[in-house]
Amino acid sequence: MESALKPFRILAYIVGVMLLVLVTCIVLRYGFGIEQPSKIVSPIHGFLYMLYLVATMNLGMKARWTWPYILGVMLAGTVPLLSFVFERKVTHRVESELATATA
Repeated sequence: MESALKPFRILAYIVGVMLLVLVTCIVLRYGFGIEQPSKIVSPIHGFLYMLYLVATMNLGMKARWTWPYILGVMLAGTVPLLSFVFERKVTHRVESELATATA
């Protein structure tokens, strides 16, 4: 489980930051007519989000989470700032599960 937590944490932060950058690019595109940044950032964010989904699935399967919880964590990458909140919650949950498993 520890081996799956680190990639999840890294990708949660990266996806969270990229989502904020994407929202800024969308504002530039539709608010000011500047289209080029969103054409670059959108596919990068999409690719990174797919990696986030894989990392979430990997961690969820190793931690034996329920499907609704896995899906909730996956959807956290679609709402700005929510991936940061869920990263903290998931990290605390996994660390507590690891502590009880070793005790």
